[in-house]
Amino acid sequence: MDTESEVSMSESKSRPAHEIRYGSVKVVIWKNATANGHMFNVTAARIYKDDGNWKESSGFGLDDLLVLAKALHDAFAWIHTQRATENTKSA
Repeated sequence: MDTESEVSMSESKSRPAHEIRYGSVKVVIWKNATANGHMFNVTAARIYKDDGNWKESSGFGLDDLLVLAKALHDAFAWIHTQRATENTKSA
């Protein structure tokens, strides 16, 4: 069984299936092949600049919450569209 760090390492080497970004809020969708078909995982981050370098945080402020909710809603819709498309192709 993969540990959380091993999963993160494997995800960082592959390209995301889709990315949604609203200002400093970013949601990334990862597509992973499994024995039962594809599985989707979602990560969320707030992007900020510190000493001239871009960084990401998993913490969100009050002003980020509705934007994050919108990005997660869009991720939910995108994943369901992908699943419907895959089910149509396999039928």
